Amino acid sequence: MASRPPIPDSSRTSSQREIARIAEMRSVHAAFTYLHNQEMEFRRWQRELTEIPSPPFGEAARSEWLRLKFAALGLEDVQVDELGNVLGLLSREPAASLIGVSAHLDTVFPHGTALKTREEGSRLYGPGISDNAAGVTALLAMATVLKRAGFKFATNIVFIGNVGEEGEGNLRGMRHLFSTPKWRDTIQSLLVIDGAGTDTYVNQALGSRRFEITFRGPGGHSWSDFGVPNPIVLLSRALAHFSEVLVPESPRTTFNVGVISGGTSVNSIPESATARVDLRSASMEELQKLEDRLRECVAEAWSEVPLSHRAGEPKITLALESIGDRPAAELPADARILKIVRAVDKHLRIESFPRLASTDANVPLSLGIEATTIGAGGDGGGAHTLREWFDCTQRDLGLKRILLVLLALTGVHE
Repeated sequence: MASRPPIPDSSRTSSQREIARIAEMRSVHAAFTYLHNQEMEFRRWQRELTEIPSPPFGEAARSEWLRLKFAALGLEDVQVDELGNVLGLLSREPAASLIGVSAHLDTVFPHGTALKTREEGSRLYGPGISDNAAGVTALLAMATVLKRAGFKFATNIVFIGNVGEEGEGNLRGMRHLFSTPKWRDTIQSLLVIDGAGTDTYVNQALGSRRFEITFRGPGGHSWSDFGVPNPIVLLSRALAHFSEVLVPESPRTTFNVGVISGGTSVNSIPESATARVDLRSASMEELQKLEDRLRECVAEAWSEVPLSHRAGEPKITLALESIGDRPAAELPADARILKIVRAVDKHLRIESFPRLASTDANVPLSLGIEATTIGAGGDGGGAHTLREWFDCTQRDLGLKRILLVLLALTGVHE
């Protein structure tokens, strides 16, 4: 007996029909042509932005650059909030709900980093040229084409250039936005553009917690003050104990000691020793277990200090401070934004796969708001290094992908 063909997923085929309908619109074809023809302008924006310093907590110059661009492109109610997030609306029409599209402005590079860019053929070079100057360029490309095209939207769009995504920025820009009722209660879906590529989409937010551990003491001479508790030894004991913790492969859970510092010379008992530890997991439960074990190991090392040095003089002190906390979360399998991204990728013949990542999407996902992160097209490499590059070839494929996703999310009509 011949086997029956599989029953089609009606919601999936419905999304594919919707994307096919949108892609057939004359204004969409015109938008695709426009995006392809503006490549040299996009390169100019991307290089110009890359050469503006934007370390975490120092994004003001980029915020002002983007504010001027948003205003020049005709976005409405352009504003910069207290933290430096830049926002602009597609239209002035009041809306009970919004679709958000964002790209982060900050980089990992400290003040003083040489940010000169160069271009060789289809490749652009410069620190941050891909992560995330490519994303901000795509954000501007969307603002440009959506203001020019003759679309009728059922839902307004808010364009967001946010601060504080990288490192110790701890997603502070997104946290601030979604702690504000004006945006938390109106943004129904968020599309985050981060880095290069078209082959992935985020369906699960990777949680992370970061801690700074510091032991302090009086210090002294290695000979004459021998016997005074040594902060480096205490810290080393804590880290050595913690390094033996067993973590599950599924849900994947990891830890890392990324920074350690302390001491002044080989013959001096140090006055302090500090380490920075990164914990990550796809599960909030496993993340909490890992944090609990870290605290236990630090407490065990602290308990080895004689009581006379903990309460008396010379005194030894301990501090364990949280320096980062990113929530873990997951999109439901039937989330509308996932169906749209997959339908768009099928229409454009893009082979993409879901991934677990820590991005700006963590914040809305943890609040139950649909969000995903995709790339800006093209290709990139050397992220977070001075050798970073972005290849503009196939950038327009990524821009077409972003445009179709946004149009479907907004319920567009000719």
